[in-house]
Amino acid sequence: MTEFAGWQMPVQFKGIGVEHEAVRTQAGLFDISHMGKFGLRGAGAIAALQSLVPSNLERLQPGQAQYTLLLNPEGGIIDDLILYRQAPGPAGEDRWMMIVNAATTDTDQAWLVDHLQGLELEDSFRDQVLLSLQGPLATGLLQRLTPADLSQVARFGHLESTLLGSAAFLARTGYTGEDGFEIMTDAPTGIALWDALLEAGAIPCGLGARDTLRLEAAMALYGQDIDATTTPWEAGLGWVVHLEEKGEFVGRSALERQKQQGPQRRLVGLTMADRHIARHDYPVIHQGEAVGVVTSGTLSPSLKVPIALAYVPAALAQPGQSLEVAIRGQNRPALVVKRPFYRRPLA
Repeated sequence: MTEFAGWQMPVQFKGIGVEHEAVRTQAGLFDISHMGKFGLRGAGAIAALQSLVPSNLERLQPGQAQYTLLLNPEGGIIDDLILYRQAPGPAGEDRWMMIVNAATTDTDQAWLVDHLQGLELEDSFRDQVLLSLQGPLATGLLQRLTPADLSQVARFGHLESTLLGSAAFLARTGYTGEDGFEIMTDAPTGIALWDALLEAGAIPCGLGARDTLRLEAAMALYGQDIDATTTPWEAGLGWVVHLEEKGEFVGRSALERQKQQGPQRRLVGLTMADRHIARHDYPVIHQGEAVGVVTSGTLSPSLKVPIALAYVPAALAQPGQSLEVAIRGQNRPALVVKRPFYRRPLA
């Protein structure tokens, strides 16, 4: 166990390698109840959210979701989050669910309250259990416990149904690079669901495997790979920025300027030429000079090679570029590669 964002969290149950392999080949179960969970409702909800994120939320139909970013006026990333557009409420009002990072929950809430005046930001979900069932067998295991037809839920789709007879929010999203569902329900049902899924064959997983899985999939970790000093263009998240499709939003002017000028640095994927692991904050070296910094690194359980994410000058960000990482006083060879490092096999 370890402390994480004010929570006591499991690092591992049976071992990081075992848990990682279970998610890649079977089904792994994570308790992610520490994540921030907010609801938003009101007639002007979509317009208000449109002013806070760079993504065009008008694209979404009820039952669809969007990974996106909260930005500051300089275009820096306050947090990354998923917005779920739900079916309209009884009076036809917009209804949204949002899942944010644990460490930024309070600051996100304050930011949202300041910028969503006149709308009801629901903070009634803190006591809800949030589980993530990930892997090629995940959907089949979950299907046994719900009347909803999960085969009809597309990637980044979601619905409200029941699990074990209780109300539940089911979303086909995750943070592992695999197929699976994230499930929100009340605490007693969550405990029963955890037990039922383990009995059905899911493997309990902790923070260690969650980190190796997300890094193989090149998914950014807030506070390490992205933060308030990094922009979407720098972080390789330009695909969530829809400048041509929407009007004003916080940070738009800064993003327009940086897009026109081109970012000075970019987040890249690295593989190491030997077994030395590039860790967070290790310097990236080019021609004997420190030019960047590693943000995340591990030995990939799936690929059996050390992998890392790092910020480097834009001129050195092309795949195939040779670099070095300073590891314990020695410069070790590294290569810029395409991201993600791992893609799940197509069914």
